Amino acid sequence: MATQIVSPSVFGLDRAGIRRAAVIGAGSMGGGIAAQFANAGIPVDLLDIPGGEGAPRHAPAQAGIERQLRAGGFMDPAVAALVRPGNTEDDLARLAEADWIVEAIIEDPDAKRALYARIDAVRKPGSIVSSNTSTIPRAALVEGAGDRFRADFVITHFFNPPRVMRLVELVSTAENDPAIVARARQACEIVLGKTVVDCNDTPGFIANRIGCYWMAVGALEALRLGVTPEEADAVAVALGAPRTGVFGLLDLVGIDLVPHVWGSLLKALPPGDGAHAFDLPASEVIRTLIGRGLFGRKAKAGFYRLAADRSREVFDPASGDYRPERPCDPKSLPGGGRDVAALVADDGKLGRYAWSVLSHLIAYTSACAPEIAADTAAVDTAIALGYAWRDGPFALAQKAGLVEIVARLEREGRAVPPLLRRAREAERFFNAAGAPLLSDGRGYRAQADAATGIVRLAGVKAAGRTIAGNEAASLHDLGDGIACFEIHTKLNSLAPGVFDLIEETLARGGRDFSALVIGNDDPRAFSAGADLAFIASLVEEQDWRALEAYIARGQSLYLQLKYAPFPVVAATHGFALGGGCELTLHADTVVSHAELTIGLPEFRVGIIPAWGGTTQLLLRAQAEHAGDAISAARRAFDIVTGAETSQSARHAFSLGLLRAGDGIVMNRDLLLAAAMRRAAELREAGYRAPERAAIESAGKAGYDRLLEAAGEKRDGNVFTQTDFTIAEALARVLTGGADALPGSAQTEETQMRRELEALLDLAAKPAARERIRHVLATGKHLRN
Repeated sequence: MATQIVSPSVFGLDRAGIRRAAVIGAGSMGGGIAAQFANAGIPVDLLDIPGGEGAPRHAPAQAGIERQLRAGGFMDPAVAALVRPGNTEDDLARLAEADWIVEAIIEDPDAKRALYARIDAVRKPGSIVSSNTSTIPRAALVEGAGDRFRADFVITHFFNPPRVMRLVELVSTAENDPAIVARARQACEIVLGKTVVDCNDTPGFIANRIGCYWMAVGALEALRLGVTPEEADAVAVALGAPRTGVFGLLDLVGIDLVPHVWGSLLKALPPGDGAHAFDLPASEVIRTLIGRGLFGRKAKAGFYRLAADRSREVFDPASGDYRPERPCDPKSLPGGGRDVAALVADDGKLGRYAWSVLSHLIAYTSACAPEIAADTAAVDTAIALGYAWRDGPFALAQKAGLVEIVARLEREGRAVPPLLRRAREAERFFNAAGAPLLSDGRGYRAQADAATGIVRLAGVKAAGRTIAGNEAASLHDLGDGIACFEIHTKLNSLAPGVFDLIEETLARGGRDFSALVIGNDDPRAFSAGADLAFIASLVEEQDWRALEAYIARGQSLYLQLKYAPFPVVAATHGFALGGGCELTLHADTVVSHAELTIGLPEFRVGIIPAWGGTTQLLLRAQAEHAGDAISAARRAFDIVTGAETSQSARHAFSLGLLRAGDGIVMNRDLLLAAAMRRAAELREAGYRAPERAAIESAGKAGYDRLLEAAGEKRDGNVFTQTDFTIAEALARVLTGGADALPGSAQTEETQMRRELEALLDLAAKPAARERIRHVLATGKHLRN
């Protein structure tokens, strides 16, 4: 049996209905899907063919696990123990234990159907069976299967790498058991943290149907109009594609896959489908590159390659050879790289190219939508998440101006699909409330957040439920007596205005709300910490009185939050660094998105955490090392001087920045709802503020031990002399210094005063000022 992992609580697993999973196929996709189950704390069997002669029977599956360990598919290497390797000859009976069986083998319908017959013979009744196919219709996969298997079988098309890519395309039909489809959707969302898009059973589903069409149009129209790869990729970025653009993406996908991927899709589409007008596999340039083995990144040469001097070169279709890259900045395009309407209206070469790509994309997507999806949001979500576009095609069309798009198509004598014409009449694909137009054009779909349990502050604000606020932060009424404190500065840094509202929030507690969540809708950060530019200005001006007041105020407010008469739950995600991390350390509990980057990087900045972070770490370490103040001081010392930021929420537990009782949410969209639920649980359990803490001083012996550790790192060239100076100041804070009485009890206020004095002393040193300048210039505090 697999080793049991002591796992932090994962929100929603108790109602997801998946206690054990199985994945068949240990390639990059299958192994990645298995790793994501393990990331959620779900035991999973990973099966592949038996190893060859002389190899262990489980070798291919074990290789899949090891590949994920190297590639970062596991959020913590320890959870790899939840993946049990096996093979399809000896271990298929294990599938009887699985609540969900995912097939991720080669794209061969015959091979898949043969495997399904074997799965059906051993699986337990009511288990979900799904295929990760990206090209084969469901109807072809269940051909010849029994009614029960057909009812339990869906397609779950993941995108690579499974840990990173949020999209799952779910394909079901009327013959499916609705309960199975609902369980599969819920498991994708709660267990695997995915955004699920429902697709009809059509070739390429949504993302690849539209995405492959866009890539073909983008490449072929560039070749036709004499637009260089650099120019075409810049236009793609201006239209909202990621920086790879079109030709860079073809290099990434692999040009050698064009005949298979695009060829298979075109073969599956009816002759009248608009995709046939852009036959990428038939392109002479594509054939030339494939014939010369120039497959893209895997071959280190495709449309782009690195020259011997590491400069980039570009394939020139006219000469058939490489030339130096001529970079094209999207900001230099008409509209400055952001105004799509201005770009496509321009009569220059790149404006005409942009219009050609955009108009074909919008017209084709509008024509396909009734066939492939229920509404425009499904299409846009699939493209935005599957291809990393800033906006999906319909939102992009709305930005470009539907009236002008339709008018221009008509002037050019081109067909206007009914859905596009209907949207033009309303002048939008999404109404004022953000609801999408149904793909048949008959009205808008109601927003579904309430039904799915998603809580978004945008909706709370729109409903007029903001209690208080200023330019830096707001306090919102989430309902049921729960408020949300939202920071909304750049990267949610802790500007003085944030402290103004914390002060007001503390005064309103018990009157306007009975439980508090700290969180936001920001896609990047919970809080990147102190307003470093503000601190830098005070340091440069040597305004020590203002700096002391700023830090002391934060200390006081954080401590008041810790001992507030109502529960405080931090809903963390993205960056939670420095002062943002310290804020979480003062919350009663933390509910974190699984992909969390949390840490205390102050040591790299030339200072120490001084908003109570050092004090709270010491308190936690003393709880772990009861009666051993020196070991506790060393634990906190190692965390602060390590200045390490987590690679995930699971990793944060091992760093000591999250603790027992804190929880994980796999799906970012469910984070605020999970934090609300936890806050309500604390309140209903009869919440009382914690007892005031006392800190045991490690005294001179502890101080000497920490100084010795710092000296060893300096002598081993791990620490610079500046690092040693910072470490020495930290050692005084953690132990009370050489004159402290061992075993004496200190209050948090006393300990935090030491933090403040050490920070002020360090900030006055030239080395600290230089480090702060460097960090501001490079953003190094946001990286390990």
